[in-house]
Amino acid sequence: MAATHTLAVLVENKPGVLTRVAALFARRAFNIKSLAVGETEHPEVSRMTIIVEADEQPFEQVTKQLNKLINVLKVVEHHPEDSVERRMILFKVRADDQTRTNVLQIVGLFRAHIVDVHTESVVIESIGSLSKLEALLRALEPYGITEIVQSGAVAIGRGSRSITDQLKEK
Repeated sequence: MAATHTLAVLVENKPGVLTRVAALFARRAFNIKSLAVGETEHPEVSRMTIIVEADEQPFEQVTKQLNKLINVLKVVEHHPEDSVERRMILFKVRADDQTRTNVLQIVGLFRAHIVDVHTESVVIESIGSLSKLEALLRALEPYGITEIVQSGAVAIGRGSRSITDQLKEK
């Protein structure tokens, strides 16, 4: 059975690198479930957080191939017990005069935020684990969720060491 894997991939911050990394997964018929990319504390280095579902053997082959790509500096798999993972979601919920109070109470329980109010809807922002965001969506589903936009997951290892520090050790 396929397992979910979270990869942190440090790459040179150059045009075309994202395309090459994504193409590697596509050639192997992996579906990327989540992808987030941004600069690190070093502007010349970007960090990709990639989540895929894959069997162990093909996943291991892909990580070895990733390490061989030009512009890839470091590949690290994050395990749930050793890392912190978060996602961000914006979604629109129907909320008229009769239902707005109930919607606001649910939003407060989940420590989410109302970022826009309209006469018949609200836009909600929430940051958290996948399970927290799914629970929030389920709680608000009866009111009518009309639109969802979400970021890819970002993950960072627990403890004092960073993977960018490991680059210096090479």
